[in-house]
Amino acid sequence: MASKRIVLKFGSGILTRKDAPEPDPVQLRKLVEAVALLKRAGHSVVVVSSGAVASGLKPLDFSQRPSDVTTLQALAAVGQTHLMHAYESLLRDHGLHVAQLLVTHEDFENADRSPRVKAVLERLMEFSQVVPVINENDSVAIEELRYGDNDKLSSRVARFWGADVLILLTSAPGLLRDMKKPEEGPIPIVEDVDAVIHHAEEEKSALGTGGMISKLRAVQDAVHGGVECIIASGRHAEQIPGLIDGHGICTRFPASRS
Repeated sequence: MASKRIVLKFGSGILTRKDAPEPDPVQLRKLVEAVALLKRAGHSVVVVSSGAVASGLKPLDFSQRPSDVTTLQALAAVGQTHLMHAYESLLRDHGLHVAQLLVTHEDFENADRSPRVKAVLERLMEFSQVVPVINENDSVAIEELRYGDNDKLSSRVARFWGADVLILLTSAPGLLRDMKKPEEGPIPIVEDVDAVIHHAEEEKSALGTGGMISKLRAVQDAVHGGVECIIASGRHAEQIPGLIDGHGICTRFPASRS
């Protein structure tokens, strides 16, 4: 199979423990193993990762996530170093290295910054042993420069980089047919994301939480930019390589042809 440009989005929900607001080392190891398998198969991989704030809670003796912005920024500043150290340690086991990129909205929109960011990203991808890990620069970004969530950021990165596939990994197996009957599983393929997101926004109770709506908005942006999207469970990281080959339990959104 031909080499692809793949963006993987890891949300906090799949990076932290189910019973505590702190990083889950077992889960992170599984996700990194999936990245290594994709790299071994010849694909180019960029990770958009949440988890900086959660990684800063324990070092600063917080038992739960605070609400004030300044403290959250401080936690992100501390947690980002712990998160990158974890990625580097795990990637090193596979002969790989992490490259950290912290960005704000302006880095992609500013006429001077945007070409530089793209040039650095493209240069990093020339090194087969490097995995760029991108996160929003929460410790310094002010409101008007923020993306606000990493679903939106991952979509922007995918379009900016010219990715073939964006995989949004979440706690759900995909866009469920019926939230009240999760055993029915996800919708395998959605041809018209515009119709789905409209229904989701009108009927939040029927199609899930704001978290899924955020993902659908990101998908909407990406598919209209020519990027195929997949929503799948990050709790089953072992299926990630198979998703690229057309297998696995997920919801697929073909890229728009227009």
